[in-house]
Amino acid sequence: MSTQAAYEELREALVARRDAMHSRLASIKRDVTREHSGDSAEQAQERENDEVVDAIGNETRQSLHAIQVALDKIEAGTYGECETCGEDIGVGRLRALPEATRCVNCAD
Repeated sequence: MSTQAAYEELREALVARRDAMHSRLASIKRDVTREHSGDSAEQAQERENDEVVDAIGNETRQSLHAIQVALDKIEAGTYGECETCGEDIGVGRLRALPEATRCVNCAD
């Protein structure tokens, strides 16, 4: 498989992940904005749950950003170039981590 064909496959996977994460983020927003219980013990548990949901939301937003950066690089023709050394990021690494911005050597 050519590099371009591999990048197209990765682009499709990134778009699918992006769409799934947008759905997850919408669900998280619904959970955070729901009504809380009137019971103080339940409210304490709900607030703890809200903190976890908020952390998941932050991670999802960060992942969405990384995915969008990768998609922008595909569009610009710079996808697969290590941001540190400028060498190619191996297709195997990109398949494992499509939003990778550094080659294996620079990632350490």
